Amino acid sequence: MKDKNDTIHKKVTFATYFNQHKWLYIMLIPGAIYFLVFRYAPMFGVIMAFQQYSPFQGLLGSKWVGLAHFKTFFTGADFWMLLKNTLWLSFLSLIFYFPAPIILSLFLNEMKNQVFKRTIQTFIYVPHFISWVIVASITYTLFNVSDGAVNQALTVLGAKTVNFLGLPEYFRPMIIGQQIWKETGYGTIIYLAALSGIDMELYEAARVDGAGRWRMMWSITLPSLKSTIIIMLILRVGSILNTGYEQIFLMRNALNVSVAEVFDTYVYQRGLVNSQYSYSAAAGLFKSIVSMIMVLTANYTAKRAGESGIY
Repeated sequence: MKDKNDTIHKKVTFATYFNQHKWLYIMLIPGAIYFLVFRYAPMFGVIMAFQQYSPFQGLLGSKWVGLAHFKTFFTGADFWMLLKNTLWLSFLSLIFYFPAPIILSLFLNEMKNQVFKRTIQTFIYVPHFISWVIVASITYTLFNVSDGAVNQALTVLGAKTVNFLGLPEYFRPMIIGQQIWKETGYGTIIYLAALSGIDMELYEAARVDGAGRWRMMWSITLPSLKSTIIIMLILRVGSILNTGYEQIFLMRNALNVSVAEVFDTYVYQRGLVNSQYSYSAAAGLFKSIVSMIMVLTANYTAKRAGESGIY
């Protein structure tokens, strides 16, 4: 004899389900259109990487050259320089920037004065809405050799001025510093949302057992954030070759180009400035494929470790 619940479940068709949740599907339409128009439709252009593309002949009329551009890219001297620079920046970002929103969220969560907490949150959110152009201008004002505030302070203290903007060894710390200053506050939003869902009875039980605030943070708060941290880490690993074009482009110059040239700026330079469309498309496609593999690998590893992953 069939269970009554199974019979009811089978009678629910997709049309019925759609009608019950139609407003959710309607809200999904703008996002779906965005991804179709700006993400999926341009994928047709990847065939450019396998052609000797000519704007006059178009994608369908250009000569097919197969993997020639990939071979040139992988065997060229620029590839290893780009890979090293990009991985270095991504590695430093993963070590210093990724934990910053987590640590800041934990400290904000411990604040008992709600007025002071909201004031601090407002101030740390503001830098996210400042464009990278403004951030680069502020950096130049502070660190330029001639009249930068930092170098003027060094002069007053009797030290020599330092060309922070030109010396290659200062480029990576400056990029990571900008990221931490600009995005750490805004990055706390998702972690604070996860923290708000923690059952307060866990903290009450811990207090009864004599646990202090540090012990509760270590034994309750951090384990509750574990799944969120892993999901954000998976997404971060997927963008390991995506260092951000605008920030790097604004901070690079002829003096630090040896460490500042990454895949994003290289694709722009070769593709738009030098009009090597097919070659730059091959470099961009390589970066995208590696990012996809990294996401799949990180997600698979997380699921093997007992976490839910992102899908």
